[in-house]
Amino acid sequence: MSDLDQLTQSLARNLKRWRGERGFTLDALAARAGVSRGMIIRIEQARTNPSVGTTVKLADALGVSITALLDYEQGPQVRLVPEEQAVRMWSTEAGSSTTLLVGTEARGPIELWSWRLMPGDASASDPHPEGTVELLHVTAGRMTLVVDGEAHHVPAGTSATFEAHVPHSYRNDGDEPAEMTMAVSIPPVRREGK
Repeated sequence: MSDLDQLTQSLARNLKRWRGERGFTLDALAARAGVSRGMIIRIEQARTNPSVGTTVKLADALGVSITALLDYEQGPQVRLVPEEQAVRMWSTEAGSSTTLLVGTEARGPIELWSWRLMPGDASASDPHPEGTVELLHVTAGRMTLVVDGEAHHVPAGTSATFEAHVPHSYRNDGDEPAEMTMAVSIPPVRREGK
Protein backbone atom coordinates (compact mmCIF):
# COMPACT_ATOMS: atom_id res chain seq x y z
CA MET A 1 0.00 0.00 0.00
CA SER A 2 1.42 3.42 -0.97
CA ASP A 3 1.78 6.27 1.52
CA LEU A 4 -1.10 8.09 -0.21
CA ASP A 5 -3.35 5.01 0.01
CA GLN A 6 -2.43 4.58 3.67
CA LEU A 7 -3.18 8.27 4.33
CA THR A 8 -6.55 8.02 2.52
CA GLN A 9 -7.50 4.92 4.56
CA SER A 10 -6.38 6.58 7.79
CA LEU A 11 -8.34 9.76 7.09
CA ALA A 12 -11.45 7.70 6.25
CA ARG A 13 -11.18 5.69 9.49
CA ASN A 14 -10.34 8.68 11.71
CA LEU A 15 -12.99 11.00 10.26
CA LYS A 16 -15.66 8.36 10.80
CA ARG A 17 -14.40 7.68 14.35
CA TRP A 18 -14.24 11.35 15.39
CA ARG A 19 -17.62 12.13 13.81
CA GLY A 20 -19.10 9.21 15.76
CA GLU A 21 -17.44 10.27 19.03
CA ARG A 22 -18.80 13.80 18.60
CA GLY A 23 -22.27 12.45 17.75
CA PHE A 24 -22.41 14.41 14.47
CA THR A 25 -24.58 13.24 11.61
CA LEU A 26 -23.20 13.70 8.09
CA ASP A 27 -25.42 16.76 7.68
CA ALA A 28 -24.36 18.27 11.02
CA LEU A 29 -20.66 17.90 10.22
CA ALA A 30 -21.19 19.27 6.71
CA ALA A 31 -22.90 22.36 8.12
CA ARG A 32 -20.25 22.90 10.83
CA ALA A 33 -17.32 22.45 8.43
CA GLY A 34 -18.73 24.12 5.33
CA VAL A 35 -17.94 20.94 3.39
CA SER A 36 -20.53 19.10 1.29
CA ARG A 37 -22.18 15.97 2.65
CA GLY A 38 -21.13 14.14 -0.52
CA MET A 39 -17.46 15.05 0.05
CA ILE A 40 -17.61 13.74 3.63
CA ILE A 41 -19.16 10.48 2.39
CA ARG A 42 -16.41 10.08 -0.25
CA ILE A 43 -13.71 10.78 2.36
CA GLU A 44 -15.21 8.28 4.86
CA GLN A 45 -15.38 5.65 2.11
CA ALA A 46 -11.72 6.36 1.17
CA ARG A 47 -12.78 7.27 -2.38
CA THR A 48 -11.09 10.67 -2.40
CA ASN A 49 -8.09 12.47 -0.99
CA PRO A 50 -9.33 15.95 0.01
CA SER A 51 -7.38 19.18 -0.17
CA VAL A 52 -5.49 20.48 2.84
CA GLY A 53 -8.13 23.23 3.18
CA THR A 54 -10.96 20.68 3.37
CA THR A 55 -9.02 18.61 5.91
CA VAL A 56 -8.42 21.72 8.07
CA LYS A 57 -12.13 22.62 7.95
CA LEU A 58 -13.12 19.11 9.05
CA ALA A 59 -10.55 19.04 11.87
CA ASP A 60 -11.71 22.45 13.11
CA ALA A 61 -15.37 21.41 12.99
CA LEU A 62 -14.58 18.27 14.99
CA GLY A 63 -12.38 20.16 17.47
CA VAL A 64 -9.32 17.98 16.83
CA SER A 65 -5.88 18.56 15.37
CA ILE A 66 -5.10 17.73 11.75
CA THR A 67 -2.68 15.15 13.14
CA ALA A 68 -5.62 13.38 14.81
CA LEU A 69 -7.33 13.09 11.43
CA LEU A 70 -4.29 12.12 9.36
CA ASP A 71 -2.41 9.89 11.77
CA TYR A 72 -2.03 6.43 10.28
CA GLU A 73 0.27 4.75 12.75
CA GLN A 74 -0.69 1.14 13.26
CA GLY A 75 -1.26 -0.18 16.76
CA PRO A 76 -1.26 1.78 19.99
CA GLN A 77 0.36 5.17 19.75
CA VAL A 78 2.93 6.28 22.25
CA ARG A 79 4.28 9.81 22.07
CA LEU A 80 7.28 10.74 24.23
CA VAL A 81 7.86 14.42 24.97
CA PRO A 82 11.41 15.16 26.15
CA GLU A 83 11.79 17.86 28.80
CA GLU A 84 13.23 20.33 26.29
CA GLN A 85 10.09 20.05 24.13
CA ALA A 86 7.64 20.90 26.95
CA VAL A 87 6.04 24.32 26.42
CA ARG A 88 6.52 27.04 29.07
CA MET A 89 3.19 28.86 29.06
CA TRP A 90 3.74 31.45 31.79
CA SER A 91 6.46 32.59 34.16
CA THR A 92 7.32 35.41 36.55
CA GLU A 93 10.61 36.98 37.63
CA ALA A 94 10.06 35.41 41.06
CA GLY A 95 10.29 31.93 39.51
CA SER A 96 6.65 30.90 39.23
CA SER A 97 5.74 29.07 36.03
CA THR A 98 3.37 26.73 34.27
CA THR A 99 4.50 24.19 31.70
CA LEU A 100 2.34 22.20 29.33
CA LEU A 101 3.97 18.78 29.55
CA VAL A 102 1.80 16.74 27.17
CA GLY A 103 -1.73 16.90 25.79
CA THR A 104 -4.30 14.70 24.12
CA GLU A 105 -7.52 15.04 22.14
CA ALA A 106 -9.42 12.76 24.53
CA ARG A 107 -12.61 13.75 26.37
CA GLY A 108 -14.57 12.28 29.24
CA PRO A 109 -13.65 11.58 32.88
CA ILE A 110 -10.01 12.21 33.81
CA GLU A 111 -8.09 10.79 36.79
CA LEU A 112 -4.82 12.18 38.16
CA TRP A 113 -2.40 9.78 39.86
CA SER A 114 0.88 10.01 41.74
CA TRP A 115 3.12 6.94 41.33
CA ARG A 116 6.24 5.73 43.11
CA LEU A 117 7.92 2.49 42.02
CA MET A 118 10.89 1.13 43.89
CA PRO A 119 13.78 -0.53 42.01
CA GLY A 120 12.69 -3.88 40.58
CA ASP A 121 8.96 -3.24 41.10
CA ALA A 122 6.39 -3.31 38.30
CA SER A 123 2.67 -2.74 37.89
CA ALA A 124 0.74 -4.32 35.02
CA SER A 125 -2.67 -3.26 33.70
CA ASP A 126 -5.24 -5.05 31.59
CA PRO A 127 -6.51 -3.13 28.58
CA HIS A 128 -8.87 -0.26 29.42
CA PRO A 129 -11.99 0.53 27.35
CA GLU A 130 -11.44 1.72 23.77
CA GLY A 131 -10.74 5.47 23.79
CA THR A 132 -8.92 5.52 27.16
CA VAL A 133 -5.74 7.60 27.07
CA GLU A 134 -2.99 7.81 29.68
CA LEU A 135 -0.59 10.74 30.04
CA LEU A 136 2.41 10.61 32.32
CA HIS A 137 5.35 12.71 33.45
CA VAL A 138 8.32 11.08 35.15
CA THR A 139 9.62 13.34 37.94
CA ALA A 140 12.37 11.13 39.40
CA GLY A 141 14.34 8.09 38.30
CA ARG A 142 13.59 6.25 35.09
CA MET A 143 10.37 4.44 34.23
CA THR A 144 10.02 1.69 31.64
CA LEU A 145 6.62 1.94 29.97
CA VAL A 146 5.57 -1.24 28.15
CA VAL A 147 2.65 -0.80 25.74
CA ASP A 148 1.35 -3.83 23.88
CA GLY A 149 4.68 -5.60 24.41
CA GLU A 150 6.93 -2.71 23.30
CA ALA A 151 9.18 -1.11 25.94
CA HIS A 152 9.73 2.66 26.06
CA HIS A 153 12.33 4.12 28.43
CA VAL A 154 11.06 7.31 30.04
CA PRO A 155 13.69 9.20 32.08
CA ALA A 156 12.95 11.95 34.60
CA GLY A 157 11.75 15.11 32.88
CA THR A 158 10.13 13.23 30.00
CA SER A 159 6.39 12.98 29.38
CA ALA A 160 4.44 10.41 27.36
CA THR A 161 0.92 9.66 26.19
CA PHE A 162 -0.60 6.48 24.78
CA GLU A 163 -3.87 4.79 23.96
CA ALA A 164 -4.47 2.40 26.86
CA HIS A 165 -6.88 -0.10 25.25
CA VAL A 166 -4.05 -2.64 25.04
CA PRO A 167 -2.07 -4.42 27.79
CA HIS A 168 0.43 -2.06 29.40
CA SER A 169 2.70 -1.90 32.40
CA TYR A 170 5.12 0.30 34.29
CA ARG A 171 8.49 -0.99 35.52
CA ASN A 172 11.42 0.40 37.42
CA ASP A 173 14.47 -1.31 35.94
CA GLY A 174 16.82 1.17 37.63
CA ASP A 175 18.50 1.26 41.01
CA GLU A 176 16.71 4.31 42.44
CA PRO A 177 13.01 5.03 43.10
CA ALA A 178 11.01 6.19 40.08
CA GLU A 179 8.19 8.70 40.49
CA MET A 180 5.64 9.98 38.04
CA THR A 181 2.40 11.90 37.79
CA MET A 182 -0.18 10.23 35.56
CA ALA A 183 -3.54 11.32 34.18
CA VAL A 184 -6.05 8.82 32.78
CA SER A 185 -8.75 10.05 30.40
CA ILE A 186 -11.68 7.65 30.22
CA PRO A 187 -14.29 7.87 27.47
CA PRO A 188 -17.80 8.68 28.64
CA VAL A 189 -20.22 5.77 28.83
CA ARG A 190 -22.71 6.00 25.98
CA ARG A 191 -26.35 5.19 26.51
CA GLU A 192 -28.00 2.64 24.24
CA GLY A 193 -29.11 4.15 20.95
CA LYS A 194 -26.72 7.10 21.24
